[in-house]
Amino acid sequence: MRAWARHPWGEAEGAYNGEHRCTAQDIVIPESYPFQPVKMKLITKVYHPNVSSASGAICLDILKDAWLPALTLKTMLISLQSLLCSPEPNDPQEVAKHYMTSKRSFEEMAVYWTKTYVMPKDTAQVPSGVAAAGGQDEVVIAGLEKAHVDQFEALGFPRAKVIDVLRRLNYRGVNVAQINNDQMEELLK
Repeated sequence: MRAWARHPWGEAEGAYNGEHRCTAQDIVIPESYPFQPVKMKLITKVYHPNVSSASGAICLDILKDAWLPALTLKTMLISLQSLLCSPEPNDPQEVAKHYMTSKRSFEEMAVYWTKTYVMPKDTAQVPSGVAAAGGQDEVVIAGLEKAHVDQFEALGFPRAKVIDVLRRLNYRGVNVAQINNDQMEELLK
């Protein structure tokens, strides 16, 4: 059986605030339920350490190895709501790395994604300092600092390639000091 649900979440303060915080989940209940966990992923794009920004896959233990037949759909939705409000950053997701290396930059990105994807379009506003192209700024979406992208673009490297390389290197926060410009230029060639 397949179900679709809209679920409110988010704390009153912080990166996910706003009165219209609501995500849509795709829930697949296997025939062997409750002996096997349901499959759940977010349909709504959310920038969160425990959610794949590409697929919406949720990193929640009760959806995998901590599943118990006594758990109900209600319990799972409450657990999801709790996880979304209180991230567990020790996760292999790229967003979790961003959260751990540059909290300020992470929060800016999470606010932007919340306003862009979670809130209705009439309440969404682009954060100050973000030049939105088609409603999205690729630098902000990649979780990068505009000054870093501009620095390498000024050297003649294509913007899209600069963003891709900086994103893959996790060029944020304390990591910036650990990567020298010669390494960057070699990767950009």
